[in-house]
Amino acid sequence: MPVRAVLKMGDPRLYELARPVGAFDTPQLHALVEDLFDTMHAQGGVGIAAPQIGVGLQVVIFGFQTSPRYPDAPPVPETVLINPVLTPLSDQIEEGWEGCLSVPGLRGLVPRHTQLRYTGFDPYGKAIDRTVDGFHARVVQHECDHLNGVLYPFHIRDLHKLGYTEVLFPERGS
Repeated sequence: MPVRAVLKMGDPRLYELARPVGAFDTPQLHALVEDLFDTMHAQGGVGIAAPQIGVGLQVVIFGFQTSPRYPDAPPVPETVLINPVLTPLSDQIEEGWEGCLSVPGLRGLVPRHTQLRYTGFDPYGKAIDRTVDGFHARVVQHECDHLNGVLYPFHIRDLHKLGYTEVLFPERGS
């Protein structure tokens, strides 16, 4: 399947609410998931949401064993999450550096819940129910924000903590 163009911040489609998926295990849904994985891997990302490729459906994918973009992050299982619901499990918030394929070249210090439960479905309609913390929780929150038309810079409390990756982390590159 083709690698799709990733929409960039400023494109109004990124700010729309995504619609729930109504039919599972369809050729169209499987093709979308394949396009998302191909695009995420080609861009070196750790996750991507359907709205980032111009598809207004509640579909996110994420996961990696190692990531040059986040070299200190522990592995996150490769996951397809459809129609997700996130429930924070504590009031504890932690700031961490995030980037985004729709905001290329920049990183920002973003507050996120440290622990959460997420539920949803896989492409076959099988239920997913996980309790996660740390970077896994951060990635899920970041990707699911896209389904609500939210990009990570909207969460940054101090814009002094938003900058170019090459300046903030010269040893990592972009």
